[in-house]
Amino acid sequence: MKVKAVAKDVGISPKKVRLVADIVRGRKIDEALTILSFLPTPAAKAVAKVIKSAAANAENNLQVSPADLRISEILCDQGHTLKRFRPQARGRVSPILKRASHITVFVMEEGS
Repeated sequence: MKVKAVAKDVGISPKKVRLVADIVRGRKIDEALTILSFLPTPAAKAVAKVIKSAAANAENNLQVSPADLRISEILCDQGHTLKRFRPQARGRVSPILKRASHITVFVMEEGS
């Protein structure tokens, strides 16, 4: 049985979060959290928070030990985009797109 946790509108672009998500996909929960604690990017902290939430959901709802869990899927989709503008030469403007992302983590028991 898969258990999921979602973090919506995380203020980091999906491209940057996907780089971190690819590192921990398919790993055990404790191994993934150890790897994320040593990554210097802010996306690692956001992904770790969602992984901990998914593990807590599995522990509370299905009485599964977090040591027996593995990350089966981890998705990063695009959220809203804040549009800002910056003045440029000769009276022009250039857009600044501040992207956000939705992070979804699915965990399941090791034997399943």
